[in-house]
Amino acid sequence: MDLISFASEDVTDEHLAALRRFCRRVNVAPYRPFQPSGAKALLGYFSLKPRSIVDTHDAELQQLVAQAGRERSYDAVIASQLDMAQYALALPEATRIFEEVELTTLYERFAKQERLSKKLSGGLTYWKTSNYVADLLKGFAGCTVVSEPERERVRRASPFYAPIKVVPNGVDIVAYSGNFGPPEPDTLVYSGALTYDANFDAVDFFLREVFPIIQARRSKVKLSVTGKLDGVPVDRLPLNSGVTFTGYLDDIRPRVARSWVNVVPLRVGGGTRLKILESLALGTPVVATRKGVEGLDLVSGRDILIADTPSEFSKAVLSLLDDPALRETLSRNGRRAVAAKYDWQIVGQMLNEFVERLTAKPNPPRREAENHEHYQHQTN
Repeated sequence: MDLISFASEDVTDEHLAALRRFCRRVNVAPYRPFQPSGAKALLGYFSLKPRSIVDTHDAELQQLVAQAGRERSYDAVIASQLDMAQYALALPEATRIFEEVELTTLYERFAKQERLSKKLSGGLTYWKTSNYVADLLKGFAGCTVVSEPERERVRRASPFYAPIKVVPNGVDIVAYSGNFGPPEPDTLVYSGALTYDANFDAVDFFLREVFPIIQARRSKVKLSVTGKLDGVPVDRLPLNSGVTFTGYLDDIRPRVARSWVNVVPLRVGGGTRLKILESLALGTPVVATRKGVEGLDLVSGRDILIADTPSEFSKAVLSLLDDPALRETLSRNGRRAVAAKYDWQIVGQMLNEFVERLTAKPNPPRREAENHEHYQHQTN
């Protein structure tokens, strides 16, 4: 297996050496994030491609992929997420799989906008992205999504594309076993970088409408919010002494495992929530919105508590803070559900079987070069 990827600045030679234990070759190119005000991004307004794709297209990574194709013949190529799909088209002889296609987040971002200017901008971005994905898929033997709702969204973009496999997120249940320290009474946790819009919205909603109700009943309750804060307007959040921002944690497990309740008040976004699976694997009960638990096969009241309104959400959190037996029941059942359905051994086997099935069939018609040229040069 060969790995060709972008790498952020904090990736070290030690990290790459660890990957080389599993990969025949590891080639990386520096990751350059999307710059909406940059020159290439502005040119993206005149392209059929999403502006983020126009801006971040990387000639060095394209060359690494092309060179790998000249040196070796591959049975399968897995392109992980939208950023990488275009580069896989440089390997026309291999069976190509587009992993983790996601459109729901973009769709909801524009659908929920109230300001006309933002709705038009978001609608254009979604239209470009969904059409771009639909055209990309013509060069892929199959694709994966992380939830059934996401599969339906992709089907709307590409109605006649059949090989869409739901492969949910997962966790290594063994890595989430063990003792991570004593529980801390009256502690809540939200795990997720606020640099992601959906996380910021969730924390803002919780602090503004839910947390005050909980604090009125239990004045000593504390909330920890984990994850990066680079460029986040924290001053826009209704903060008080009961809220702590931990910043990025090298190991999030102790913080989540020692909390009494993990709150997931997400209102937008797609996919399945790794934060929920991690928490349940650690034995920390979860209260989530229906949106937060979307795509996960979990039962409210048995594996997790589900609530949407501020009154319902606060009531669910308080019920766990008040009732040790309920915490223990959800802890036990939640971990059992994750072990049975979302352990990486199970999820990995699902992906392996899908790849094996696709590599046993002929690749789709070789339109990838034509498609690539179409999107490189056509403008609106």
